[in-house]
Amino acid sequence: MTWFDKAAAATLENGRVLLRPVREDDRDAVRAVAMDPEIWRYFVSRVDTDDDFDRFFEAMLADLAAGRRVPFVVVDRSCDQIAGSMSYGNLNESDGRLEIGWSWLGREFRGRGINRPTKHLLLGFAFDTLGAQRVEFKTDVLNLQARAGLRGIGATEEGVLRSFNPMPDGRRRDAVFYSVLRAEWPEVDRRLAAEPATAS
Repeated sequence: MTWFDKAAAATLENGRVLLRPVREDDRDAVRAVAMDPEIWRYFVSRVDTDDDFDRFFEAMLADLAAGRRVPFVVVDRSCDQIAGSMSYGNLNESDGRLEIGWSWLGREFRGRGINRPTKHLLLGFAFDTLGAQRVEFKTDVLNLQARAGLRGIGATEEGVLRSFNPMPDGRRRDAVFYSVLRAEWPEVDRRLAAEPATAS
């Protein structure tokens, strides 16, 4: 079974969140938390209208069906509601690396201690079940909040790739890369397990 197949069949959970691959019947629940312009400020796509959302959601389903990406819905277990989404992408099993990204949370779920336990689950599955050697993240160099969050989970900033991709407003995004390596994972795991997630 490939990395993609294992991830696409997985349900990941801890005391705070549950992650499972997105399904068509999640459409309305995801829409309810996705219609917030602040989410998409640094994304390479925008969701301003219902048509934008439908294109965004259908791309998630299409990526999953085509084996390109595993988009998970993030369920806040305190209220059993979908809080947002995060994905595995760029799964390169032969090189032992993958990316965690496409990450967002709805307005009412930000700052409620969801990001850290979600990233902990995704990192744990990547290293402990899939056997990854490297997990990488990237974000807009201007997204200071995301950058602080990645440092907060123990990821190492590696550098900036200039003019990496176009943004909807016509700007060329500089992308800053972060990673966690297999040798670093035990310490990152201990840190994430020990630290409260109250503000992430």
